[in-house]
Amino acid sequence: MAQLTCGYRNSSDRMVIVRCIGPNEFFLERVVFPFELLSFLAPADAVVQIWTHGLGGPELRENINVEELSVEAPEPMDAAQSIPELSTAEQEWQQAC
Repeated sequence: MAQLTCGYRNSSDRMVIVRCIGPNEFFLERVVFPFELLSFLAPADAVVQIWTHGLGGPELRENINVEELSVEAPEPMDAAQSIPELSTAEQEWQQAC
């Protein structure tokens, strides 16, 4: 089962509960405090629910597909790309030294 690296930031001023529900009995539940960032791994076809507590009890605030919370890792830089090409004069100078 392929896992995605995901992140959720609680931008509200209230504590929320993040529930991630996926296939094969995958389940993750975490409390996220105001302005906190939660990083987690989840299956690609999982759904994240954001719950809060109101006057009437628990309230489902939003449903989010896990793909929307996916955090892309930076592409590794190829060594050939990181070194600029030298001009012909610079190459000749280096060979002479």
